[in-house]
Formats: sequence, structure tokens, C-alpha cells
Amino acid sequence: MKEWPVLKPLPSYGRGRDAAGGRFTSLIYGTNLSDVIVTGANGTIDGQGSFWWQKFHKGRLKYTRPYLIEFMYSDTIQISNLTLLNSPSWNVHPVYSRIEDSYIVSGDDCIAVKSGWDEYGISFGMPTKQLVIRRLTCISPYSAAIALGSEMSGGIQDVRAEDITAFHTESGVRIKTARGRGGFVKDIFVRRMSLHTMKWVFWMTGNYKQHADNHYDPNALPVIQGINYRDIVANNVSMAARLEGIEGDPFTQICIANVTIEMAAKAKKVPWTCTDVEGITSGVSPRPCDLLPDQGQKKITACDFPAEPLSIDRVVLKTCTYRVNHM
Repeated sequence: MKEWPVLKPLPSYGRGRDAAGGRFTSLIYGTNLSDVIVTGANGTIDGQGSFWWQKFHKGRLKYTRPYLIEFMYSDTIQISNLTLLNSPSWNVHPVYSRIEDSYIVSGDDCIAVKSGWDEYGISFGMPTKQLVIRRLTCISPYSAAIALGSEMSGGIQDVRAEDITAFHTESGVRIKTARGRGGFVKDIFVRRMSLHTMKWVFWMTGNYKQHADNHYDPNALPVIQGINYRDIVANNVSMAARLEGIEGDPFTQICIANVTIEMAAKAKKVPWTCTDVEGITSGVSPRPCDLLPDQGQKKITACDFPAEPLSIDRVVLKTCTYRVNHM
């Protein structure tokens, strides 16, 4: 432990995620890098996370646990053909990314999109944007397939997710924020989800109250708008949606279209709960809440997925060769 390097806190967080102060460096770490490939012909990286988790649960860590792989201020990074196991904390911590063909089994969110925590994220002001997620398979009994937030104070914009499959996962897509976060989550597009055994399909909450410290600004309100979901099939669902905006700061421009949700045998009597949200729906079953009025089958094209590609879509995956010398 004494020999494990400690890094300064992320500037958009102001402190460690687990404790005040810095964070232990990741197993694979780099900053200001270009053209890096981490690959392994279906190899495995085992982070031996049990060592760190035991100390974390016993309160014996002075600093935040390391991640398995972390690259900062870097571009053209490729991580492919690898199995990542037993991370001390987050498995991969990238920015400005394209995430494709992933199979994730997790005790937390399969993919968590973040951008900074309260006043530190607002001050640093670096949004997460132009993120592409494709062909994800997720199992996460206690969390979401895709989560946006709760640390989103630097802003999250232009996220596109498609062809997502989830089994035994708490929620399909979850947005987490709170008073004091500031920032924004906007222009989010999700389509073609196949969900099996869920607590909620859609979950948005404006009451996620974890804060970095007591210096956050309670008047810093987040902007949540332009949230688009379409072409989704789900079965064995306890509740279709739990959508909870912030009083005086509603979540707006929500669009949900062409969604069929088959409720579980012991589902909640009211499949949708909505407060402080605004938007429309089209071709959604079961019938949505009154705050999201159904526009009918004629407007099934609502919430259309953007046709124009993002710059990250033009990046071509590279291949590399290597040789193992046997002694």
C-alpha cells in the first residue's frame, strides 16, 4: 500500500470519490497520450479487487480506490478483445468515447456517464459529449444498464445508445441529479433496447443528494432536456417508469415512442409515476402518465434518432500484431 502511487483528485471532483484527498493510481494509467492500443487476443486483466474492497468496507483506506484502466486528456485510445475482472473500483474510466460490443456483469451501473461533482465540476466545466454506446449486453441486479450522473455538473450532451440488451437489471436507463449539481443532461438518444426482468424501464430522479462537501450551491439547478427513447421492448417489469424532476426545475422535452412493456405478475398497480416532467409519448404501452400525453400512432416518428454521424463514428479500429517469445 505504501508503495502504491497516489494521484491528485480529479479537478472536476475536487476530492476522491471514496474519501477526501487523492486517489490511488490505476493499474493501467496514462495522461496526454495519443494512438494507444490495449488489446489481448481475448486475454484477461484481473484487478485483484478483493484486496481493495475489503479495506474499503472496513474503512481502512485513506485515499480513493484505483480504477483498472484510466486515460486522461488522451485521444485515439483503443481497448479491445479483453476481459476485465475484479476491479478495485471502476473498470474503465475514459472520456469522449465509443463503446461497442460489450458484455458487462456488474454490481453497479454497467455504463455510468459522468462529468464532475457539484461546484468542482461546474468550475472545471468539461462536459462529456459525443458518446456512442452500441451493442451492449448488461446484467446489473442493483443498478442501471446506462446511467447518466449523478456527477454531471460539467454537463452531459449528445449521447447516443442503440442495440442494448439487459437481463435482471434494476433499470434500463437512469438519469440521476439533484439541487446543487448545476450542469446539464441534454440531447440524449436511445433506441432498440431489449429488456428482460426489470424494476423500472425508465428512471429519472432529481433527488440524488450525495454531495462532494457542504460548499455546493443549492441554487445551482441542473438542466435536463431533450431526452429521447424509442423502439423498446421489455418484459417482466415491476414498474414502467419513475420520473421525478425537481420542483421549480422540471425535466423537459422528454420524448418516448414505440415502446411495449409487459408488466410482471406482481407489478405495481400504477405503472407510471411522474412529477415535474414535461414531454410527449407516441405508441407507448402501458398508457403513460398525464404529464407525457400520447400523440397517437401518427406521430410514431417522434424521438427520431439522429441520422448524421458523430466525429467518433469516423474513427477506424486498428489491429496490431505481437509475438510471444518462449524461453
